[in-house]
Amino acid sequence: MTNQPLIEDSIDIAAPPEAVWAIVSDLRRMGEWSPQCLRMWVIGGEVKLGSRTINLNRQGWKRWPTNAKVVAFEPQRTLAFRILENRTVWTYELEPTATGTRLTESRRAPHGVSRLSNVLTRTVLGGTTPFEAGLATGIRRTLERIQGEAEAARP
Repeated sequence: MTNQPLIEDSIDIAAPPEAVWAIVSDLRRMGEWSPQCLRMWVIGGEVKLGSRTINLNRQGWKRWPTNAKVVAFEPQRTLAFRILENRTVWTYELEPTATGTRLTESRRAPHGVSRLSNVLTRTVLGGTTPFEAGLATGIRRTLERIQGEAEAARP
């Protein structure tokens, strides 16, 4: 099975882009939103273009580390990071709406997924098709959790 070049979903959030951005751009809290990412450590503490992170991911009892680099950082608009081990790019895009913000999360594989990552996905993580289906489900859950946080914080 070949990797999907794009996995994405969007959600409308009844909160302004500034409030959504404050949540999305705090990568140290990613483990609170993402069912796959258990934790992200931002090297140097500040999230900005070029920042690097060390991540701990999970699937059931399985755990594995990855490293990422922030490749897009436009406050209240776009945050993207590339996972160095597999070449995928995870992006959060914010778009103002009449009632708040539309948040889109995507996983792109513009240059494919690395051979080593595909071998490990096939042999350890249950195969490409179910793994990527899990990513799609995880994106939805992440968006819903961010929505809940942003809307709960509204005055």
